[in-house]
Amino acid sequence: MPMACDLHKWMLRPIHTWLRCGSGNTVLKPCRAARPGWRTGRPRPAAAALMASPGRLAAMRLSPLRVLVLAIAVAGCAGTATPGTVATPAPGTARSSTAAGTARYTPATTGAWDWPVYHHDPARSGYAAATLPAGPLSIAWTRRLDGAVYGQPLAIGGLVIVATEGDSVYGLDRTTGAVRWRAHLGTPVPLSSLPCGDIDPLGITGTPVYSPATGLVYAVAETAGYRHMLAGVSITSGRVRFMRDIPTPDGQPRFDQQRAALALAGGRVYVAFGGLDGDCGQYRGSVVGAPASGSGPLVSYLVPTARGGGIWATGGPVVGPGGTIYVSIGNGAATQAPFDGSDSVTALSADLHRAGIFAPAVWAADNAADLDLGSMSPAVLPSGLILAAGKRGTGYLLDGSRLGGVAGQAAAAQVCQAYGGPSVRGTVAYIPCGDGGTAAVDTAGRRIHVLWRGPPTAAGSPVLGGGAVWVTDWGAGTLYQLDMATGHVRHQIALGSPLPHFASPSLSGRLVLIGTMSGVVAVSGA
Repeated sequence: MPMACDLHKWMLRPIHTWLRCGSGNTVLKPCRAARPGWRTGRPRPAAAALMASPGRLAAMRLSPLRVLVLAIAVAGCAGTATPGTVATPAPGTARSSTAAGTARYTPATTGAWDWPVYHHDPARSGYAAATLPAGPLSIAWTRRLDGAVYGQPLAIGGLVIVATEGDSVYGLDRTTGAVRWRAHLGTPVPLSSLPCGDIDPLGITGTPVYSPATGLVYAVAETAGYRHMLAGVSITSGRVRFMRDIPTPDGQPRFDQQRAALALAGGRVYVAFGGLDGDCGQYRGSVVGAPASGSGPLVSYLVPTARGGGIWATGGPVVGPGGTIYVSIGNGAATQAPFDGSDSVTALSADLHRAGIFAPAVWAADNAADLDLGSMSPAVLPSGLILAAGKRGTGYLLDGSRLGGVAGQAAAAQVCQAYGGPSVRGTVAYIPCGDGGTAAVDTAGRRIHVLWRGPPTAAGSPVLGGGAVWVTDWGAGTLYQLDMATGHVRHQIALGSPLPHFASPSLSGRLVLIGTMSGVVAVSGA
């Protein structure tokens, strides 16, 4: 079986010879014999570069077909690759900040099967166009880690990136689940030291984000001393390139929790803060923008309420047209006029100045009864409209370019009590409902029309791909594959572990990746 160093021998073989690389995972089918009339000639520059070592190859004359097959062979021998990505290292050769190996992984910029951010893209569409057609489900692999995985797994090339409540970021082999590297960012905060909350210990909760420009994965770790540390971790080695304290703008880090997914836009990482479960302390919701380089001034937005107004929905800040950032804000202190900026969808500029706001006419009653919009991140539609929903169950259709202020919606209708992150395809938004399962909501004609509801207990945040809707029942630890047109269950599978609240799968090729209370599981879904 030829390796890269044996290619000069392979070049002398007939072109129909079978090729196998490394462990035998990559097999090239035999090529047909050269067609009559094809001539050999001097190698093209790219081929000559490939043949520069051994020196004997540089002088060889190759047919165009041999040049092409040689290039394929070199790429194949490097490891297993997925469409749009580079090859991963052979098993057992990964490098880690905690001594898991010595080799390096080289990522692509972004590939067709990549999932680099919560719900796939900056707009949080949750739609992966390159997902293979959905089919029967089976467990591909399971990996136990040092804590629960509340955020979505990311998929970058041959790696799956997950962050845990143990304050670790892992790079796992996409095919096998083997640990390629681990970056441990600190000591998580035990629940016993917090005034309220429901996660024990409290480490990395928000979904990380990957930047192809820097080659870094960004995550925020809650660490001993009630600090929120933004880390940039090299995807090639797992080394921590920087760690930076992100002071919460309300000055109450003990009461602030970083649960929302991170966002990346315009060279900044955006980090949103809400309160702990139980709403204890004098916290206020906020967003902080930090340079992706790891140094430079921070920008921030602090919700102008006396208390509360958390930005905690798992989908986090959503990047809309022109780089506008949209956030859903929870209940605040005011229960009568004047309006205090809570219970709203708020638009922010790149430097986090408020550019627009919407609040329901019943915002004061929402605040008093904890029935606010802060439980689901906004659904940004391709038309420029935004669908917002929250704990009260009313859906509001908004004009994203001018949110309209108090009672400024384009349409309103009952949808469901919404918790988590929605997904979007065309005019339809798929809403995570805590009271009766996923809701497919059509917004055509600037109206709100519920098309169907999913299984009643499937309350996770849905994603879309392969002609299906994928959603979890976190209480039962079940993954559902739903028909996109009807919501009917096509397939379902028990995952063998309970799931965090609001759990949302990630899609990568044939795999469905889900964080669990003990690690991560990969399901083969195509």
